[in-house]
Amino acid sequence: MATSLSDSGLPEAGPRNGAGPARENELIARVARHDRRAFEELYNLYHRRLARFLTRLTRRYELAEEIINDTFWVVWRRAHEFRGDSQPSTWIMGIAYRKARNAFRAAARTRARECREAPLAASAADEPVRAAELRDWLGHALARLPVEQRLAVELCYELGFSCEEIALIMACPVNTVKTRLFHARAKLQRLLPELSGRPPGAGANAVQEIDAS
Repeated sequence: MATSLSDSGLPEAGPRNGAGPARENELIARVARHDRRAFEELYNLYHRRLARFLTRLTRRYELAEEIINDTFWVVWRRAHEFRGDSQPSTWIMGIAYRKARNAFRAAARTRARECREAPLAASAADEPVRAAELRDWLGHALARLPVEQRLAVELCYELGFSCEEIALIMACPVNTVKTRLFHARAKLQRLLPELSGRPPGAGANAVQEIDAS
């Protein structure tokens, strides 16, 4: 899927890495028979992909690892239920999505009980802005999105899933996915200038700097 986000502040979607659906189907079938070597290979195939996905959504690496471990515990226990109705990556990411959604909501409730988040300090408007800083602001902006929108954005633009695949992962209609992405883009356009200290309407320029890096 070639998706451009030149109007929203997100990088272009990149290719997904993996061993291919046929090999992954074979590994899941072996995991269903409690083949530990197949499980280890499947885990290694997906760990980096899941870690990249999750650490863009939370800076708590221990939480990301906990979600990955929870995801593969479900894969180990439920591999026999996989019938190949979807791609292996869609099935595994569906499990990871549900685990991440629940974990992020629980973490947000915990933070709300403990303290209110301190406001972010804005940079001076005339200060030169590097691509690394823009990416950092993007991370802060993503953190302000509702959980469902954040996850949809990452699944689409970071992992390259289509709206149809994301609908399967999120167990919702395709139009719901499109609506979440639309609202996420609109919010990011407003948030990026605010976080960077730029005047309203500067979001598109920030995007171009990110994509050019």
